[in-house]
Amino acid sequence: MAAWSPSAGIRSSCLINNGITETWRFPSASFLTGKNKTKRGSETLIVTRKHIYRDLGSYGLSKICASKTSVELKEEHVSTRGAKVHDLKKVASYLFRTKSGALVKVKVEKKREKYSIMVYVSSLEPNGADNKSSLVMVWGVYRSDSSCFLPLDFENSDQDSQTPFLKRSLSESMLELEFDGKESPFYLSFRLKLVSANDLEMLTHRDTNFCAPVGFTAGHPLPLGLSSGPDGGGSWNFAFFSRNSKSLVLCLYDDSTTDRPALELDLDPYVNRTGDVWHASVDKTWGFVRYGYRCKESTNSEDDEAESIVLDPYARVIEKTISPKFLGNVSPNIPLEKLIVYRFNVKGFTQHKSSKLPTNVAGTFSGVAEKVNHLKALGTNAVLLEPIFSFSEQKGPYFPFHFFSPMDIYGHESAVNSMKGMVKRLHSEGIEVLLEVVFTHTAESGALQGIDDSSYYYNGKDSKSYLNCNYPVVQQLILESLRYWVTEFHVDGFCFINASSLLRGVHGEQLSRPPLVEAISFDPQLARTKLIADCWDPHDMKMPKEVLFPHWKRWAELNTRYCRDVRNFVRGRGILSDLATRVCGSGDIFTDGRGPAFSFNYISRNSGLSLVDLVSFSGPELASELSWNCGEEGETNKSAYISVGIPVLNMGDECGVSTNGSPLLESRKPFDWNMLASGFGAQITQFISFMTSVRARRSDVFQRSKFLRPENIVWYANDQTTPNWEDTDSRFLALRIRAESEEETTEPKNNDMFVGFNASDHPEKVTLPTLPEGRSKWRRLVDTSLPFPGFFSVEGETVVTEDELVVYEMKPYSCTLFETTA
Repeated sequence: MAAWSPSAGIRSSCLINNGITETWRFPSASFLTGKNKTKRGSETLIVTRKHIYRDLGSYGLSKICASKTSVELKEEHVSTRGAKVHDLKKVASYLFRTKSGALVKVKVEKKREKYSIMVYVSSLEPNGADNKSSLVMVWGVYRSDSSCFLPLDFENSDQDSQTPFLKRSLSESMLELEFDGKESPFYLSFRLKLVSANDLEMLTHRDTNFCAPVGFTAGHPLPLGLSSGPDGGGSWNFAFFSRNSKSLVLCLYDDSTTDRPALELDLDPYVNRTGDVWHASVDKTWGFVRYGYRCKESTNSEDDEAESIVLDPYARVIEKTISPKFLGNVSPNIPLEKLIVYRFNVKGFTQHKSSKLPTNVAGTFSGVAEKVNHLKALGTNAVLLEPIFSFSEQKGPYFPFHFFSPMDIYGHESAVNSMKGMVKRLHSEGIEVLLEVVFTHTAESGALQGIDDSSYYYNGKDSKSYLNCNYPVVQQLILESLRYWVTEFHVDGFCFINASSLLRGVHGEQLSRPPLVEAISFDPQLARTKLIADCWDPHDMKMPKEVLFPHWKRWAELNTRYCRDVRNFVRGRGILSDLATRVCGSGDIFTDGRGPAFSFNYISRNSGLSLVDLVSFSGPELASELSWNCGEEGETNKSAYISVGIPVLNMGDECGVSTNGSPLLESRKPFDWNMLASGFGAQITQFISFMTSVRARRSDVFQRSKFLRPENIVWYANDQTTPNWEDTDSRFLALRIRAESEEETTEPKNNDMFVGFNASDHPEKVTLPTLPEGRSKWRRLVDTSLPFPGFFSVEGETVVTEDELVVYEMKPYSCTLFETTA
């Protein structure tokens, strides 16, 4: 259920003290009888909720049909359809007509703490209004069911709740009722009666009761969701899209512990609907804590599911929470090419008792903020959070049911406050926050189902949870969601899971220019955010199919080809040309106006084998993982293949986390912080930190927005000859990167680099290139085959001096990195 908070304006919802929880006080009224004279209506009636919902009939109360009532447009000429409400000093006017042409005007005016309702009747039927007849109004109020109403004067049922009109002129009569403002909102429903020998009753031209809302108005169709009204904050505006609903009920709650609404307001399709958007503006006379909607696609529907209360897709808070604080926040705004990304699950990152965090902090956004030093120690400057939108706890984070609220289990007291605090803390440490988002499918129930399925979801077999992303209303919902996370939480970018599905049209066809992707690309509020397409689909754990993703020079991609080609090279199945392409930034993908910085390179991810398991387990059941056990199934002490490039590191890979060969997402365990102190954990953590420092120091090579020029790259086989690019048996590749002085921004300058990869099961001897002019040494920075701590060195070990020609032996399954120096 959608919750609200008082601090918000358009950001959040409404407030409340606990309100009325066990009884319901119906409005009482005073009505005008003459100059300066009033007569009090019946005493305020207090009825228990049980009676209101189930036992109205036990009171012997009359019921008057008022379904499908509406009012006419207030224009120069009276229309026969629709209604129009105008607000002027909190005055709303409604104009009706009867079949015979009489006009009925209802004016609702808020006067401080009271509502004054004036009813004017003019142009009465000539044959019905004579000097012996008197005009009265038979009236009552209703809230939760527009098919009946509860007369206020029911205790004097012989009077039939009749209030007489006063004649203002020969052609016009009027009366005035007054209600306590705290008793709103409600509908005033009435019919007119000419009391005479024949007692003539008059209804609207559609044979319905006259009906006017009190304490709420038609409202506005935009923005969708809950927002503060334009009247200086005195009202809440509700706007809800549903094309196929024939009727809609706004359900308001004054108690966060009950599933039964305190108030239900039927929205009139003539007054409270513009196009496909239902809307209403409710005065802030009562404070409610939650709201929802009942949708019916047929006015005669008896389907219980059709009448269930659904969640507002635009709700900002879906839990009971305190008022969120405004937190100052400045994004680090790191250039794309300089990112070093660490992906993790919020709960799994600090849930384990080894995190040594308080139980109410462990597994939350606040817990992440407490571990910022670990992220900095690794050298990462961006985190990529697995989906945090409210999701199905049975299916997991990749099956959301809402797009505007963080998952409540990730909150410390308040998920909203906790997340804002986390983002602020990470930003203060120079770390950006990226979110994995799923907009292509939802949980199978409890999401958008029941609102307007044919608009929100694809039609067809087994498609009830697949969102129709390029349908206009769904596209608008997604854009509003992205803007909300950027403006409200200051997140720095989004990684779109199953991004290939964003390319489908409203009928499932493949689009070359999908409206949603294009709209996101050019949206001004998203202009500074990072956009990453990930074509992985949680429904299909296999390597995703290659998709030509339209990008408008805005979209980066999680490079699945990089993952595939590196894994294949390690297990002896790939070819050298594929590896070379990936090492140099995947020019076959990103030379289309983008560049190497648009390639997010990863080898392991959250679903699938971990980095250690990729070289520890293999077999037919793991064929899609492209893994290899290095000849020995199970955990191994053999040196893992380490790749350099634009990195995306997965949680736990820095300390050798293993799932014992299971590729399933649910097999991943919470991060065990004790593993960082293990021998393997200490080595890999320090090595990752070292490599990120090398990337930063040699930004001219590793953090580039443009590709290296071909003349600055020289490829070698082990004997310094040109590699045999298409030989499937070749398992060795080396390259020399000549420094581009005009591109250098950091020290040292003009230093070449040499990188070697040996994926064979035997040593390979490689002759290091001759030193460039002005350089006297090759120093070894990395050799992954050496024992810790000697396999990497900040200062480097000199292996070649001037005028020497050195043959260096590379051990099996290892890589090396050398750099020249003066």
